[in-house]
Amino acid sequence: MIRDNLPLIELVVQRMVSQVPSFMTKDDMTSAAMIGLTDAAKRFDSSKGVKFKTFAEYRMRGAILDEMRKLDWFSRTMREKQNQLTQTMLGLERRLGRSPNEEEMAQAMNITLDEYQSILSQVSHLGCVSLHETLDHSEEGRNFLDALEDIGGPTPTDIIEQEELTYLLAEILEELSEKERLVIALYYYEELTQKEIAEVISVSEGRVSQLHSQALLKLRVKLLNSDVMD
Repeated sequence: MIRDNLPLIELVVQRMVSQVPSFMTKDDMTSAAMIGLTDAAKRFDSSKGVKFKTFAEYRMRGAILDEMRKLDWFSRTMREKQNQLTQTMLGLERRLGRSPNEEEMAQAMNITLDEYQSILSQVSHLGCVSLHETLDHSEEGRNFLDALEDIGGPTPTDIIEQEELTYLLAEILEELSEKERLVIALYYYEELTQKEIAEVISVSEGRVSQLHSQALLKLRVKLLNSDVMD
């Protein structure tokens, strides 16, 4: 399985290279991805109904992000900025009854639009969360990878909750701007890099990063408001 899927390493690294800090080299990423692929081969269970390629890609991404964490890239300052963005958008969303635009966010934070967009660029990498990071940020909590694994199959309640989440996400996507929706679609469904997306929608690569951050911020706030993350 490892030998047959070695080309996945280059694919994953190429997709993530624009998402990592400058001090993390492609060699660092490749080494981490190889560890992730090896780990995937050891842990893969075909009875779970998940393709090995899909499972391996998640493991490789998680390994790369874990390596970034070891390099102390997730700084407290960046986390504080992300929390400030989240709390500001939460307040505006509840007051306005809709997702605020960039100008409204900047005004609420008493900064210029350029400064707001700069913060979006700075925290864009925080949207990449390791699959091993717990949902409640505790040591014992359930992580994102646990949510992907089919342990004994879904219960009826699980199925209903998943359907509700699907409808909610569809509603959230409808509230995104046209460019935000396009960035999300091209990035997560077409699997284009940020550079490729920039060429498709005729904006700078930095602007793609900002639109991506804004879309993820709206998604997080909507989920918080709906109590889905409780």
